[in-house]
Amino acid sequence: MPNIIVTGAASGLGKAFVTAYLKSADNSVLAVDRSFSSSSAQNVLEAADAYRKDVGNNETNTLRMFTIDVRDETQITTQLHDVEDIDLVIHSAGVRGLESSVSIKRSADVAEAETMNVITAETMTDTFQTNTVGTFLLIRALLPKLRPLGGSKVVIMGSRMGSMGSNTTGGGYAYRASKAALNAIVKSFSIDLPDIIFTVVHPGRVESGLVAVKEDGAISAEESVVDVLGLIGRFGNEDSGKFFDRFGEEVPW
Repeated sequence: MPNIIVTGAASGLGKAFVTAYLKSADNSVLAVDRSFSSSSAQNVLEAADAYRKDVGNNETNTLRMFTIDVRDETQITTQLHDVEDIDLVIHSAGVRGLESSVSIKRSADVAEAETMNVITAETMTDTFQTNTVGTFLLIRALLPKLRPLGGSKVVIMGSRMGSMGSNTTGGGYAYRASKAALNAIVKSFSIDLPDIIFTVVHPGRVESGLVAVKEDGAISAEESVVDVLGLIGRFGNEDSGKFFDRFGEEVPW
């Protein structure tokens, strides 16, 4: 039974990944989020139950939920101490890095909340702590728990905004920088640990709790995950250390 860890599992992409993987009776899913409120936990359980009923599976696969802040390595290792032989890690936990002092009531306001004139050192630091440092701590803590003979996959939900080669519009200082640094970390892991497949995936502009309004052109988490699932299944050693969009096209660093 494949063991799959999904972070950011209480909502958005993370929740969509959890429910999608539970569609298979063969999977054991470990859902991780820093806060499973009663409503979000219930949403995950209801979605998982709906998938089980849809495929006539009520018993064989498993869902375990862990309240973990990925910025706390001790918390990660303590909560997941009895987990082993992980086949797949999907890291989708993250923050958008918007300045809280800027009111966001419509899509156009998002860009105004991340300009060089409004971003503070506190927002920049907090964004790095979750998106960059948190990613590093999570992966490092999970390394001893991956399949000892290799073949495990670590898939990080990145963003095209973290691609320096694709940046033609500027702005987005905290988010862009944190995601670009995340890319560098994943690339180094792929070099240092060649038996594990490390990739970064841009899932598209997805509706999520990261932004209070729906951004122009945003797609649903479920629509994105349909594409990303197929991509993850195809990833091999030759893809490690690379950055892809949800359609499998390589994105420049």
